[in-house]
Amino acid sequence: MNKPLVLAAAQLNLWVGDLDGNVAKIIASAVKARDELGAQLVATPELSLLGYPPDDLLLRTALPQAIDAALAQIAAASQGIHIVVGHPEWADGRTYNAASVYRDGRLVARARKQLLPNYGVFDEKRHFEPGAAGATVFALDGLRIGLCICEDIWGPVPAAAAKVAGAELLLNINASPYHVGKPAERLAVLRQRVAEVGLPIVYVNCTGGQDELVFDGDSMAVDATGAPRFRAPLFEEGVYPIAIDAGQPRGALRAEVSVEAEIYTGLVQATRDYVTRNGFPGVLLGLSGGIDSALIAAIAADALGPDQVWAVSLPSRYTLDMSNDDARIEAERLGIRYSVLPIEKPFTAFGETLAPLFGDRPIDLTEENMQSRSRGVLLMALSNKFGSVVLTTGNKSEMAVGYATLYGDMCGGFAPIKDVYKTRVYALSRYRNSLAPAGQPVIPERVIERPPTAELRPDQKDSDSLPPYEVLDPILEAYVEQCRSIPEIVAMGFEEATVRRVASLVRRSEYKRRQAPPGPKVTQRAFGRERRYPITARYGDL
Repeated sequence: MNKPLVLAAAQLNLWVGDLDGNVAKIIASAVKARDELGAQLVATPELSLLGYPPDDLLLRTALPQAIDAALAQIAAASQGIHIVVGHPEWADGRTYNAASVYRDGRLVARARKQLLPNYGVFDEKRHFEPGAAGATVFALDGLRIGLCICEDIWGPVPAAAAKVAGAELLLNINASPYHVGKPAERLAVLRQRVAEVGLPIVYVNCTGGQDELVFDGDSMAVDATGAPRFRAPLFEEGVYPIAIDAGQPRGALRAEVSVEAEIYTGLVQATRDYVTRNGFPGVLLGLSGGIDSALIAAIAADALGPDQVWAVSLPSRYTLDMSNDDARIEAERLGIRYSVLPIEKPFTAFGETLAPLFGDRPIDLTEENMQSRSRGVLLMALSNKFGSVVLTTGNKSEMAVGYATLYGDMCGGFAPIKDVYKTRVYALSRYRNSLAPAGQPVIPERVIERPPTAELRPDQKDSDSLPPYEVLDPILEAYVEQCRSIPEIVAMGFEEATVRRVASLVRRSEYKRRQAPPGPKVTQRAFGRERRYPITARYGDL
């Protein structure tokens, strides 16, 4: 019997702009694929040489020469194995999103991405020209492989062209970011292409965090019936073998995990890569005894190790003893550094300083925000003095409606749960506790069970200012992610006055969100590079 052909999917965590590091990682993957896995080909992700998304790095005048030098290193390392590498290409005054195949020091084939996404988080038409219609097909030990790049597999034309050109298998390299439901979407797309062309598909994706994006990998192979025959672990860097036997792929299939496990793992990955790659020695956060900071403390400890996490309790005159106790208990269980800095003195000082101008005006939201800003000043002072980055603890529900204080609880350098609704914060907290030894949840159960509160005035609850999160979050999902109109959301069964109020809060808070730190996208539509609304606008029921 003929020995099966082995292709290796290099599911890599690449660093945007780090040409030397990315070249080293690609070459190491090729060596492992050839020498340990017996592979004849290793495929790396889209733009693997430069990282994704490079954005305006592509405008740097020194980049083309640097890319050529890096490709020369890849070519020289391709002895005894085909290496598929993604990279930008400059030709005829144009820039392309390309993929090259090298073997034994020579260029075997080169593909240019034909379908350039310009929706959601993607902005490829800003920098790239589409490749000409057609197909790139090359032979590997008698197997004809059609090479295409990311979005090319989401439309029918490139796959059909490869079939006409004689391809027997499609190889698609990607930089496809994660959001809830994305793994199922990818598989559905591959099955659709298989139904159209009848060819097996090998899909290779990257992993890791990049500013507001996190990539989950999810590299896979489907056979000519659309059935998955290989699927790599989510959020795990690795080089995975895929045997091609009688023209069909086969390999290891990962165990499926819950949505909460997916999201939590992604948040940990995004936090780790952001903090370490930006050179911070650790992180700081205000640990209040509430659910949001409790979850972020756990994420940070899992991402960086307890020794790089510093939790600071910043109690006020309104902070309950149970909040102080719960914050201390969680810090002890996580093994992270814990300090207490009461804010009474700076809060009082601010009030005394402003008293001559405030006059006899009554106490209102101003004093609540002064407490939050007192905390922000102290956290940022510690950050400046010791170098650790402050993690912002706000969630998507709060960011959406502006239930957050500029230069207060919104201060910081990274917001791990910026794209996580409050109801999901609770689900993720329960998931994290399920990983702890029985009877020792890292997040005290009382934190999960008690009604959420900002503790900025006596007996305050979030429900005093907002609809219950079980009502608020579905309205936000419809309005923010699905772009539904107010009448459409009312028709879904929500009270009209509540919907109008929520929509008004979202619109009025756009200026706040523009000043928020970055955080990883995990929903269908995240605030930041994906959702671009004008600050000054009037759009009523739309």
